[in-house]
Amino acid sequence: MITSLFEQLRPADVFAAAARIEGITRRTRLLRSTKLSQIAGGDVFLKLENEQITGSFKLRGAFNAIASLPPEVRARGVIASSAGNHGLGVAYAAHHLGIPATVYVPVDAPKVKRQGMADLGATVDSTQPDYDAAMVAAKAHAASAGAEYINPCLGDMVLAGQGTVALEIMQALPDVASIVVNVGGGGLLGGIANFVRRVAPHVRIAGAQSVNTAAVARSLEASRVVEIESVPTLADGLAGQIDEFALDIAQHGLDEMVTVTEEEIGRAIVWLDAQEGVRAEGAAACATAAVLFRRLAELATPAVVIVSGGNIDGERLEGLKQRYG
Repeated sequence: MITSLFEQLRPADVFAAAARIEGITRRTRLLRSTKLSQIAGGDVFLKLENEQITGSFKLRGAFNAIASLPPEVRARGVIASSAGNHGLGVAYAAHHLGIPATVYVPVDAPKVKRQGMADLGATVDSTQPDYDAAMVAAKAHAASAGAEYINPCLGDMVLAGQGTVALEIMQALPDVASIVVNVGGGGLLGGIANFVRRVAPHVRIAGAQSVNTAAVARSLEASRVVEIESVPTLADGLAGQIDEFALDIAQHGLDEMVTVTEEEIGRAIVWLDAQEGVRAEGAAACATAAVLFRRLAELATPAVVIVSGGNIDGERLEGLKQRYG
């Protein structure tokens, strides 16, 4: 029997994280979308975490977690596994704090993410075939080296940092009625839902992921952790298996969970770029696709749709424009 993360994280932890990351991260914009508002019949805003300093929300949790480590632990360096964005956050935090960082990513991790980590001084290992293998390798390295492993989705300090996204939403839009979240391993959802369920329990939380990364959706349907096949997806940031903690987050944190097709993700990426001037990677476009293609059963307004990252390779974006533009 696991202890629910919803019994551990407090709003005070999120406020403390906001103070800790102030001046490091960027308070990202809320942008009203005319088209999505027309679809929903009320105001819909995009929370632009693609404009975060490292190109995604992941910097919030990574910096909060690393900055919270005791100095003697931090000095030994940090190790992480990542599809890319968490690694960028870890690399940025380590660079800022002057400590070494090693990040394990899958062999097909986007070039823009791998290069960004290397440019920040992190050692990048891209020899593993998929995200799950990268995580195993990272944890083994951390154990043998006596270094701290920074989990991309779990840990109170990681979740508290991600929860600052919800704090900013509620400060900017106090009457928010719905939040639509991209869901992978549960880190963003966990941070947002822990905070929202305590300070504004009336707010509806919906999750979206691709059909090719539907570990959470399938596990919710089965009421147990379901293993999924590792297959190619535009939503590489949502790929990988989940564990009981991630399922617990989803069960407590979601009012609705939907999946979108790979084509819908591609079209949403192109639509965001053309109509909203927003550059989004595949994992960040699932929530938008869920609204754009009317996959949600209910969307109370005003609503906020999170665009969680913008680190998409230029070649991939141009290919999608040619296909769906």
